[in-house]
Amino acid sequence: MEIDPIPNGTGSTATSTPETVATTVASIAASNTTASSKLSQLTESLKLEHQFLRVPFEHFKKTIRANHRTAEKEVSAVISSVNDVADRNEISKDDAVLSLTSLVSRLQGLKRKLEEGSRTENLQAQKCRARLDHLESADAENMSEWNNVRLKRILVDYMLRMSYYDSAMKLAESSNIQDLVDIDVFQEAKKVIDALRNQEVGPALAWCGDNKSRLKKSKSKFEFQLRLQEFVELVRSENYMRAILYARRYLAPWGATHLKELQRVMATLAFRSNTECAKYKVLFEPKQWDFLVDQFKQEFCRLYGMTLEPLLNIYLQAGLSALKTPYCYEDDCTKEDPLSQESFRKLALPLPYSKQHHSKLVCYITKELMDTENPPQVLPNGYVYSTKALKEMAEKNNGKITCPRTGLVCNYSELVKAYIS
Repeated sequence: MEIDPIPNGTGSTATSTPETVATTVASIAASNTTASSKLSQLTESLKLEHQFLRVPFEHFKKTIRANHRTAEKEVSAVISSVNDVADRNEISKDDAVLSLTSLVSRLQGLKRKLEEGSRTENLQAQKCRARLDHLESADAENMSEWNNVRLKRILVDYMLRMSYYDSAMKLAESSNIQDLVDIDVFQEAKKVIDALRNQEVGPALAWCGDNKSRLKKSKSKFEFQLRLQEFVELVRSENYMRAILYARRYLAPWGATHLKELQRVMATLAFRSNTECAKYKVLFEPKQWDFLVDQFKQEFCRLYGMTLEPLLNIYLQAGLSALKTPYCYEDDCTKEDPLSQESFRKLALPLPYSKQHHSKLVCYITKELMDTENPPQVLPNGYVYSTKALKEMAEKNNGKITCPRTGLVCNYSELVKAYIS
């Protein structure tokens, strides 16, 4: 029994040959392999986005806690005021009106603070939502565009960490990625850093107070170091009595956990700021303020779940770790190697050398790897190039080969095949 072919939309019959079917199957398989590879690459990329979500979420939680503390404080004060008025046996009409007016004014102030806090929380929640949407938009088909946005995010992160705030803001605005970067978070840190560079500990101590519970949980001693520096400054200005009173109030509670450091700083009362004793002289040096700035940056990054190193450095080091070999540090290192540049060498300094089990030869002409499929061939002058490059050159020049380095001309038949062990 013969089955009639099913007509297509144009009324013609569709015929398929074995070659056509094989080609179609191969095309589909290749397409699926490519898509699978891109999907795997995308999955690996998203694993690196922990900080991208963690920072705005931590900032959101911090705002909620601050608003909650403000509301509790104000409500407690209002209730206390009401109880004071209620406990009075006799109160005049004018006093009652004055008390009620004060309470109403305080409640109106609380309402304004709560409304402002609510707006801030909504903006930060929107930022978290925007970042989730951005991650969800990542697709194997638009990886190039998505990676371009990620590169801009990494550059903004680097600029913010290096204190290039204006440049970071301009890049974020021009790329329309304000919700995908943490400018507001770093602006908060900028105030503390600027104050420390001006040798003022007030903003830093206020920051410690706002984050006291979390710093205590992480066993941070940043506040203690700030208190020590403030004590040293009192000794430097020869306010010895104030320094002693300050130590009793702010340093004594740390004695149980940091006794040795406390004893060393207290000894400055005897050695003074003009001492030549190296152990105590270092406490009066200006670099102590630089140490506090670095310490604050570390605590700040830990608090928000950021990496201590800029993301740009981490990504560059990941790539450089695969390129670093002893040859990179020799004088004749090729300029095409990124590690021929001093800035990259400095970045790669703490990295281990790349583990190379076998030598890899790269063709000088095509920049492609020479292997068993594309074996190296040796010219009479000893220079080595890939078979692919030399064949193409011979086809264009009637079997003649010209060495691109020395200008030697020879026949293709004169080449000797080399073997890689």
